[in-house]
Amino acid sequence: MNGVRRLATAHLAVAVTAFGIAAAMALMQALSRANLDLPWRSPKMYYLSVTAHGVMMALIFTTFFIMGLGLVLTTSALGRRVSHPRLAWASFWAAFGGTIAALWAILWGKATVLYTFYPPLKAHPAFYLGLTLVVVGSWIWSWVVIATYRAWKKEHPETPVPLAVHGTLATIIVWLIATVGVAAEMLFQLIPWSLGIKETVDPLLARMLFWYFGHPLVYFWLLPAYVVWYTLLPKAAGGKLFSDPLARMVFAVFIILSTPVGFHHQFMDPGISSGWKALHTLNTFWILFPSLVTAFTVLASLEIAGRARGAEGLFDWLGKLPWGDPFVASVLLSMVLFAIGGFSGAVNAAFDMNAVVHNTAWVQGHFHLTVGSAVALTFMGVAYWLVPKLVNRELELALLAKVQPYLWFIGMVLFAIANHATGLMGMPRRIYDPSYMGHPAAEQWKALTGVSALGGLFLFTSAAFFLLVMLGTVLAGRPNNDDTVSFAEPLEGPPLRKSIFDRFGLWVVIAVALVAIAYAYPLAHHLSMQRFGSPGFRPF
Repeated sequence: MNGVRRLATAHLAVAVTAFGIAAAMALMQALSRANLDLPWRSPKMYYLSVTAHGVMMALIFTTFFIMGLGLVLTTSALGRRVSHPRLAWASFWAAFGGTIAALWAILWGKATVLYTFYPPLKAHPAFYLGLTLVVVGSWIWSWVVIATYRAWKKEHPETPVPLAVHGTLATIIVWLIATVGVAAEMLFQLIPWSLGIKETVDPLLARMLFWYFGHPLVYFWLLPAYVVWYTLLPKAAGGKLFSDPLARMVFAVFIILSTPVGFHHQFMDPGISSGWKALHTLNTFWILFPSLVTAFTVLASLEIAGRARGAEGLFDWLGKLPWGDPFVASVLLSMVLFAIGGFSGAVNAAFDMNAVVHNTAWVQGHFHLTVGSAVALTFMGVAYWLVPKLVNRELELALLAKVQPYLWFIGMVLFAIANHATGLMGMPRRIYDPSYMGHPAAEQWKALTGVSALGGLFLFTSAAFFLLVMLGTVLAGRPNNDDTVSFAEPLEGPPLRKSIFDRFGLWVVIAVALVAIAYAYPLAHHLSMQRFGSPGFRPF
């Protein structure tokens, strides 16, 4: 398994570096939005930092971490080497080269197009080509993991795939279906447009293709976190998984419902009928169901762990959990924050209420509770567990590791509450000057932007602690040969027979059919109308 360890370590090194860059950019934004008079503060720097933070955190950190974690979980659960190791390394170098190209374009001020890269904002071709290479690298990684699974399946035709691999395959399926949209946007619109082959671009079509990809991207981030919650957390907490079949059902439901939800991000867009927006809204609310099942199953697993540690009362099992373990604490706190983010997400998905919070600070408050907490904090906790195994060293700076999740929790509560509140007051998102040049309407949210900045300071300190622990572990950790990766046992024992939830082909067919129903007519209708393209704009 040495080859897998080296490959996974390379992925996590890029992920952690991207996280560090994103954290620095986030601090700049938080202080800027508090309207502090800083020497480097300018509109150009602010929007550059917004772009860099979004791309590095939401696209690069997550993608590389998921690929590295997926390789470790797959090979460990299946007990075999990765298939096609050279191709696996090729996927890494393709994605890494793309990351460097996109980062160069952003930091040199040639791609200030924000994380969503909506046209007619126009970036340097290196930005679009770089992100395309990241996706291509992830496709190759997906093929390698699937090939590894298929090789195992030939040897175990009647055995249910281990749950960790089941969840990883579900993640891959969601990703492969979702990235069709962004690939079409890049290849047929943005890359030719940025190269000067096409003079104009259709912004609405680009938005439709982006959000075909953009909301399933959330589940590409979230499903690996769920894999951790189901397969690693119960054992780390000292218990067992409450139900293996419920977990498999959750992953199957995510496969079919993740993609046909994108129009709920376009409630305020013209050119899309209210009927199609309503259909996507319905699917969005349906996809709350697997998360509610996850909450029940994981909490039941944690109660089992607490009672195994001696709890006897109704709720005292919570106090018996190992809150001092940085991995366990990170995941538990991420789940609390995600529950809050789920409620605000239901507001976003409701047509009437969305009209109130659309494009306000509420949205960034919600987003940071989901990807910034359920995903990022879970991944940081996993890093405390996984990196020592990959580099054969003990976790260094253990006190910082224990404190870090709680600092993140405090910072995120301050940041998210402030942004949700200012959003309800009408404060827009992504604005450089929250004072609106002294406008009286902005006075009501002035104090809360200070609270948001304070939350940003807590988050940056937490991020710095995480980076120090990672660096200290790799460079100065004491040698440790414990590289064992073990998974939680189901309470009822391992499954002996395949169930309908193991029929990936069936769920893919249903998912593709639902995507066709949700998108074929709206896209065809849009393409049949008279359309007017836009030239590109570069604000700086």
